[in-house]
Amino acid sequence: MTEIVLALGRSLRTLGRGRVWLLFFGPAAVALVIWIALMVFALESLIATLVEQPPMTWLAGWGAVWLAKLGAVLGGWLLILAAAFITAMLLAAIFVMPLLLNHVALADYPELARVGKDSVVAGAWNSIAALMLYIVGMLLTLPLWLVPGLGLVLPILWMAWLTRRTFAFDALTVHATDQEWRELRRRHSIPLLVLGVTLALLAHIPLLGLLTPTLAALAYSHFCLEALRGLRQGALVAVIDEQPKIEAMK
Repeated sequence: MTEIVLALGRSLRTLGRGRVWLLFFGPAAVALVIWIALMVFALESLIATLVEQPPMTWLAGWGAVWLAKLGAVLGGWLLILAAAFITAMLLAAIFVMPLLLNHVALADYPELARVGKDSVVAGAWNSIAALMLYIVGMLLTLPLWLVPGLGLVLPILWMAWLTRRTFAFDALTVHATDQEWRELRRRHSIPLLVLGVTLALLAHIPLLGLLTPTLAALAYSHFCLEALRGLRQGALVAVIDEQPKIEAMK
C-alpha cells in the first residue's frame, strides 16, 4: 500500500538527521545486553524447562523425542528473542516515542494542531496493557503452534498486533481528538495492521530485529500524522463545499 511505503520512506529520511540516531540505537543497545545475558545464563535451563512442558511432553510420549527437543530449543530461542524485543519496544514506546514524535511533528507536520492529550502516563499504560494482552494471547495460542504453518504465522501476527496497538495510539494521542482517533482507526485499520506485519517480519531478523521498535515509532508517527492531516484536510474541504449551500439558504 502506498501509505505504508510512504511512511517507511519518510522514516528512513528522518534517520538521515544526525540527532535522531542516539534515540534510534538506545533501546536496541539495552535490549542487546539483555539478549546476550539471557542466552548466556538462562537459555540452557529454559530449554530444559520447556522439554518437560506440554506440548513437548506430548511429542515425547508419541515417540518423537527429537522433535520435542527441537521444539524446546526453538521455543527457548524465540522466548529470549521475544524478551529482548519486548524490552526494546517498551523503552521505545515509553521513553523514545514522545521525543521522536515531537521531532517528526515539528519537522514534517508543523501545521497539525495538538488537540489531544499529552499524557505520558496514558502512553505508558497503553504500552503495558498491550504487552499483557500480547503475553496472554501468545500463551493461549501456544497449542496452535503444533498445527503446520501456524507456528510461523501466529508469532508474526501477535507481534504485528502488539506493534500496532502500542505505536498507533502513541502517535496520535497528542495530536488527535478521541473522535479523530476512532475515525482514523476505522478508515485505516487494515493498513495499520499491515504496517505492523511488515515490521514484525523485520523483527525476526537477528540483531536487526532489535532496531524495529524504534523504526516502528518512526513509521507509525509518519503514517498516523499523515493520515490525520488527510482527515483534517478532507473535513476542511467538506466545510468549504457546504458554505455556498448555507449562504443560499439564508
